[in-house]
Amino acid sequence: MTYDESTLTQLAEDAAAIVGRYPVKRSALLPMLHLVQSVDGYVSPDGIQFCADQLDLTAAEVSAVATFYTQYKRRPNGEYQVGVCTNTLCAVMGGDRIWDELSEHVGVGHDETTEDGQITLERLECNAACDYAPVMMVNWEFFDNQTPESAKQIVDDLRAGKDVAPTRGPGKVACFKDVSRVLAGFEDGRADEDQGAGAPTLAGLKAAKEQGWKGASK
Repeated sequence: MTYDESTLTQLAEDAAAIVGRYPVKRSALLPMLHLVQSVDGYVSPDGIQFCADQLDLTAAEVSAVATFYTQYKRRPNGEYQVGVCTNTLCAVMGGDRIWDELSEHVGVGHDETTEDGQITLERLECNAACDYAPVMMVNWEFFDNQTPESAKQIVDDLRAGKDVAPTRGPGKVACFKDVSRVLAGFEDGRADEDQGAGAPTLAGLKAAKEQGWKGASK
């Protein structure tokens, strides 16, 4: 491996903490892949071998998992993973147009990264946020009710090094490596910054209460 001694020591400590959460070693693979991604910016060959060594797996077994889930990147990723939902409702509400204009604006296509290493762009399937369509995500934080103009401005601000706040969630979007560490199970202290469910999400509940509707009883 090419990890230096201090990095390898920290990785081993973090890996031990992850393994300790599970009754069986191999069950720790998913968060451990996020862990190595938080160091390398993607699931590197060194990261694959590290996971295999820690969990008594073969590199082939680790690679099989890493290539199955789209959140694991097998080549260097941008600082910001920008995903535009182009599933049915978002597409109808303007998601396809946002994708087309944003892709042209940054000069890359699906799962490609800008030359400055800042933005990796991807088409996303449903984000379970149809009440805010069309939706874009940056490092898995929500940007609701987007337009081509607002989407391009967000990306421009990110590339300029500005703090960018999601519509819902923490005060600003964290970089890809930091978010990967959170996904590995290590808190960043920002879990309580979310604003909770917004009015569009609660509209159905409000209407039900106003109409006196109740769920069917058994």
